[in-house]
Amino acid sequence: MSEPTGAARRRGPFQVGDQVQLTDPKGRHYTFTLEAGKQFHTHKGAFPHDELIGAPEGSVVRTTGNVAYLALRPLLPDYVLSMPRGAAVVYPKDAGQILAMADIFPGARVVEAGVGSGSLSSFLLRAIGDQGMLHSYERRADFAEIATQNVERYFGGPHPAWQLTVGDLQDNLSDTDVDRVILDMLAPWECLEVVRKALVPGGILCCYVATTTQLARTVESIREIGCFAEPSAWETMVRTWHVEGLAVRPDHRMIGHTGFLLTARRLADGVEPPLRRRRPAKGAYGEDYDGPGSQSGSSDR
Repeated sequence: MSEPTGAARRRGPFQVGDQVQLTDPKGRHYTFTLEAGKQFHTHKGAFPHDELIGAPEGSVVRTTGNVAYLALRPLLPDYVLSMPRGAAVVYPKDAGQILAMADIFPGARVVEAGVGSGSLSSFLLRAIGDQGMLHSYERRADFAEIATQNVERYFGGPHPAWQLTVGDLQDNLSDTDVDRVILDMLAPWECLEVVRKALVPGGILCCYVATTTQLARTVESIREIGCFAEPSAWETMVRTWHVEGLAVRPDHRMIGHTGFLLTARRLADGVEPPLRRRRPAKGAYGEDYDGPGSQSGSSDR
């Protein structure tokens, strides 16, 4: 049985073409690709790539300035934060939430809209494996090109489970029996009808939006279309800690708000979602509300 795509690049001694992440004494990272006969230069001196080729991962190299650097292969979270960007990347903290809360499983058939720089695509491909299917849609050809280069650089070539289409999801989505749909776009509510047709009953829609107004409109539109269970919405924040002897405290900087996530399950055809028992706060749907369902008022919410 052949190894999954990209697996051979994740273990064993360093080889020509491998990505290497160096960590200096101050914890700063430098990423480069191993090439025979080349040198890596820093302001603290240089060392030949050949010194790492054939060496085990976790080796330490010293520059001509006698500065030690720890050499490891970059983890996927490291890679996506350092790779060339066209659009902003989906941060690892959000990608991890998507993989878990959208229940991305090996062999899953997934549709993704809004590829950006290929960050989430890389996480999704590694989760679904070679036997899955990821069909990504990106409106901008320049973003699609950058994403393709980033994904293929990480996996060492084209991934057999990936198909990338340049164009709008609304106009091009023809996939059926899809298990999961991930929407990372400005107006995901515009795609709900085609998503409804593509998703299998019990399938999951996951949306990633940046602002509260986008979040509110997406949730209300999901409720209005009537073929999804009640959506769940949240955000995540990551705060690292400084641990040095008795000095144990939170770091002064953290990864705060990057975006909102929401998920909703596809209902079986012809089934109406159960009425929510939760009553909205007084005034939640005021007289000036003109969003989804505004014609019917708020008494049924």
